[in-house]
Amino acid sequence: MDAFFVNIDWYEIWLATLDTLLMLGGSLLFTVVFGLPLGVLLFLTGPRQLFDNRPLYALLSFVVNVLRSLPFIILLIVMIPITVVLTGTSLGVAGAIPPLVVGTTPFFARLVETALREVDRGIIEATQAMGASTRQIIVSALLPEARPGIIAAVTVTAITLVSYTAMAGVVGAGGLGDLAIRFGYQRFQTDVMVVTVVLLLVLVQILQSVGDRLVVHFSRK
Repeated sequence: MDAFFVNIDWYEIWLATLDTLLMLGGSLLFTVVFGLPLGVLLFLTGPRQLFDNRPLYALLSFVVNVLRSLPFIILLIVMIPITVVLTGTSLGVAGAIPPLVVGTTPFFARLVETALREVDRGIIEATQAMGASTRQIIVSALLPEARPGIIAAVTVTAITLVSYTAMAGVVGAGGLGDLAIRFGYQRFQTDVMVVTVVLLLVLVQILQSVGDRLVVHFSRK
């Protein structure tokens, strides 16, 4: 085993893992902050909803679909000038977060819209009948009822972000993906590749397990 792991620098592995976690945490936070309101807006302006507005819904859907269909590796390159303006660099953790957020926010917004569509319309009508304002309907009825679905959406988005952080290594974003590309692929160090892949798999499994437990916890029995 020692002979197989001859190229492994565990300190570098630790730093790369930390960079991956920082990219994941930072981008997931901003994705939820921007994606949740966008998903709610998509739902509210959709057909037969509270603020049925076909032109606005069509515009939002078009923007979301365009961003979702753009390959992430292309988005990374296209956003380099914008990323430099926002963060002052296109490298490292800071340089990876803007394209990660732009790449996953539309995806998360669609999942939120789907979760909200699964809420029983009778609950919304009952809340309206009690004279609740739009804000009260959203905060007190829609979001609490859709909470398990939204948590599941966050879980799926987090797992997607793990794969995106690995791809971000192509443009020098750091993390396990960068380590796998620079050492595992370019220098043919199979042991480095194996360790990074295993760590990414473990991270995905942890995220999925935590997400599943939260969904079960917040679901109605």
